[in-house]
Amino acid sequence: MNTATDSVMTVKEVADYLRVNQRTVYRLAVDRKLPGFKVGTTWRFKRMDIDRWIDAQAGAGQPEHEAEGRQTGGKKKGS
Repeated sequence: MNTATDSVMTVKEVADYLRVNQRTVYRLAVDRKLPGFKVGTTWRFKRMDIDRWIDAQAGAGQPEHEAEGRQTGGKKKGS
């Protein structure tokens, strides 16, 4: 019944998925920068939430003027 979009991941699985250290996942979760929830004393993460977080991070990393430049061919003014 579990599909890729509704599966629940552990800290280790998220760390492997993001290719970061487990401590990084834990720190981001505690700081509420990574979407997750606790079951007892352990953190769990929905894969769909992690994928949305990745998409949001990818979009947030581009300054507005760079994103516009890429859409218009990347030419600078005066070129």
